[in-house]
Amino acid sequence: MQYIWLIPLLPGIGALINGLFGIRAFSRRTSGALACTAMAAALGLSIVAFWQLLALPPEGRAFDVTVADWIPPIPLETSDGIGSFEIPWGFRLDPLSAMMLLVVTGIGTLIHVYSTAYMVDEPRGGVARFFCYLNLFCFFMLMLVLGNNFLVMFVGWEGVGLCSYLLIGYWYEKKSAADAGKKAFITNRIGDWAFVLGVFLIFSTFGTFDFRAVQDAAAAMPVEAGHFGVLSAICLLLFIGATGKSAQIPLYVWLPDAMEGPTPVSALIHAATMVTAGVYMIGRNAVLFSHAPMVMEVVAIVGVLTALMAASIGLVQYDIKRVLAYSTVSQLGYMFTAMGVGAFSAGAFHLMTHAFFKALLFLGSGSVIHAMGGEQDMRRMGGLKKYLPVTYVTMLIGTLAIAGIPPLSGFFSKDEILFRSFVANKAIWVLAVATALMTAFYMFRLVSMTFYGAYRGPAWAAGGHGAVTAPGDVSPDLRVAAAHGVAHPADAHAHGHAHEDDHEVSHGPADGVHGAHDATAGHGHGPWHGPHESPRPMTWPLMALAVGAMVAGFFGVPAALGGSNAIEHFLEPSFTASTAHAAPGAGEAAAGHEAGAEHAVSQVTELGLMALSVLVAVAGIFAARKFYVVSPEISENLAARWAGAHRTLSNKYYVDELYDATVISGTMASGRGLWTFDRRVVDGAVNGSGWLTLFGSWLSGLTDRTIVDGAVNAVGRLVHESSYWFRRVQTGLVQNYALLMLFGVFAFVSLYLLVR
Repeated sequence: MQYIWLIPLLPGIGALINGLFGIRAFSRRTSGALACTAMAAALGLSIVAFWQLLALPPEGRAFDVTVADWIPPIPLETSDGIGSFEIPWGFRLDPLSAMMLLVVTGIGTLIHVYSTAYMVDEPRGGVARFFCYLNLFCFFMLMLVLGNNFLVMFVGWEGVGLCSYLLIGYWYEKKSAADAGKKAFITNRIGDWAFVLGVFLIFSTFGTFDFRAVQDAAAAMPVEAGHFGVLSAICLLLFIGATGKSAQIPLYVWLPDAMEGPTPVSALIHAATMVTAGVYMIGRNAVLFSHAPMVMEVVAIVGVLTALMAASIGLVQYDIKRVLAYSTVSQLGYMFTAMGVGAFSAGAFHLMTHAFFKALLFLGSGSVIHAMGGEQDMRRMGGLKKYLPVTYVTMLIGTLAIAGIPPLSGFFSKDEILFRSFVANKAIWVLAVATALMTAFYMFRLVSMTFYGAYRGPAWAAGGHGAVTAPGDVSPDLRVAAAHGVAHPADAHAHGHAHEDDHEVSHGPADGVHGAHDATAGHGHGPWHGPHESPRPMTWPLMALAVGAMVAGFFGVPAALGGSNAIEHFLEPSFTASTAHAAPGAGEAAAGHEAGAEHAVSQVTELGLMALSVLVAVAGIFAARKFYVVSPEISENLAARWAGAHRTLSNKYYVDELYDATVISGTMASGRGLWTFDRRVVDGAVNGSGWLTLFGSWLSGLTDRTIVDGAVNAVGRLVHESSYWFRRVQTGLVQNYALLMLFGVFAFVSLYLLVR
């Protein structure tokens, strides 16, 4: 465990090598192999560290490693006087960070492997750049997870924000991708502003940034049950930071637009890394939040409203990746709901299971997009089950898992959240159940529109000889296009880049000369030959994730089903303070929420709630099957009958438009106003001062020339003129001087006699 610092370092080294040398020198295969090797090595070290942690007794499962003294001791004022601002670069391995290590490195490795096939037709330098960003993203996420204090976490926190900008805007020539990257970056900075303020307030209050020291100090303070104190202020600021990183109301708007990046990026950001950072941060500070019940209520309410809103938007989306994006927002809302009702273990458990089935669903959608030559609109799919058997089966497993069908992983983690919500707040539970119904519906709607029914996509050229093959009806122009051997007409450049004429992407140009997918070779040359299964580097990760989606839930089988909820007991030490620091009357706040819930209702009630949630999920699945497979006209009629509601959901409640009309327009207007003020007032004052200075200098010069110089010159001229007459008197003759003296005496005597 003393080598846990190597876990983030390995992908960091991979990013460094690919960034410095890979872009110029490495082949696609070499860049991918380097990145995958770095992640696989990090996974191996994570497994070893996890195994060593399990060997320790539960109360001793914590290990700190100080890599270096980062910031030396600096005297700094705190609420208790002058404290020492000293930050070590330290890592902490405990149950929570160990679970996150396995999630990030395990799923990250599978996504890296998947990317080697998905990005194979990108330019060589582009592939190296992509894997550099991907490794760097994992480096910062592992830094965030392992950091034992807030500032080390903050380095990872900001790093994943930077890498999200780079990865979402990977196809930077495409304006929508570049805009989406900027939107993610700016939105996260808004949340990070509050997060930084919360961290500053933590040091001012506790005099330390160390997680364990803060938790122990908070445990010794009274619970702020009846007032909003400093602990509540800290937790509220931290939560605002979490809403930006984990896409909660009102800062969720960046995440759906993040679909502009390549599909492996969507899987990495939405499943195992960045969006779970906010949930992890709250879990890491469970004791702190447990002492701020008013903020806990805010967390639960925001979480369940986010889950409900995002699920309702997902009901009517047609872009396969955007459905999954809103699903991610909704599932993150579930996790925050769990944290808000004090079910920290349940929230962390759902984080883990969600990582498996959501990564599976995103990578599965990438396989579908790959098969359809870049098509993402589910209305142009259908009947793909027979063309993509592995993708279909694995995505079906992921869909059933997220819907909460037993015995898949989502059933155990989601029902634990619903159970704890029922115990804590019945209104929140009702909204969570409604969200579960919509989740099952929109996810099976995705499967139905993609894999069932008649094929609705374009025709294709069979075998490259011009013969048109397409089940179902297709338009005559598509048949003509296929007969002439062109690439997939929906997207001349794969993965959403049809309008980028000069962009080299996975499926090549529309003329079919380079890079179109081949049904047998996976990535061959020539025209698009119809939907086909993805190559093995893409399907193997799907199968591995499907296994994870099936078995991960068994780590949290509740007592009502004969289990021991092992993951809750494993994670519990991470959510509690040292017993020696517990305040009298405060109780074991973080643990008390979870332990008390088990006895609040009977196991019969718990089993009844489980049965209800399963029935809700089954109802959603059968409703989707009825609307989109058996009788698709029902959905069309409902959309026409409820056109206003359908339009509102299709336009995502017009939140983006509202932001454009208020925040963005207001910011632009204020920017223009400040520019006008600067140009007319500030610059006017500066320019006026300049002109005044020029006028003063001109006037000063004029005065100097006419008055000062004039006076000096006049004196000089007077002296010069008078000297002429004095020179005439100075003859040098004694007789003249004597005569002048005589005249002088005469004048003096005369004057004297006159005035006497």
